Amino acid sequence: MKVTRAQAEANRERIVDVAGELFREKGFDGIGLNELMQAAGLTRGGFYGHFESKDELASLACERALAANNHYWEELAAKPPAEALQALVGFYLSDQHCQHMAHGCAMAALAGDVARAGPALQGPFEAGVENFLQVLEPLVRGQGPAERREQALATLSQLVGALVLARAVQSPELSKDLRAAAGAVVMRERAVG
Repeated sequence: MKVTRAQAEANRERIVDVAGELFREKGFDGIGLNELMQAAGLTRGGFYGHFESKDELASLACERALAANNHYWEELAAKPPAEALQALVGFYLSDQHCQHMAHGCAMAALAGDVARAGPALQGPFEAGVENFLQVLEPLVRGQGPAERREQALATLSQLVGALVLARAVQSPELSKDLRAAAGAVVMRERAVG
């Protein structure tokens, strides 16, 4: 049975979405094509009809995951700045976000893989980081654009770093302490108002 163009496009989109979740959960090298295609409800043989390589898929999946994360941040940022930053920090450092890597922050989940992968993935990843910074800049203290940019860079680094460490440690108490300390410092030192 021949697949229609619309069905082929839907299959491709499903593969990219599933890859974004699985790559965040298991890393780029932690998932093989068989497992990926099975999770998408398709056969391995169909993969190369949609993508030239796993690297191409990784780039698309990374870009889509970052865009989805950014969209959520933009929704939170629609509130007044201090309230928006509190909502963003509260969500980002929450138990739920910490425990659900497949649907969580692509920056925290994929940064190590992207660093090892090279330019093909670093470009889309960097664009995603820049998008997050644009959301953060109006929410943090600073006299002028340069200082707000610096504060946004520090805030993003602190949040992502805290989440990465909190996910990596075995102790639930240390995980909570890392996230709580990062959140407290961000709100005390960088919140507008």
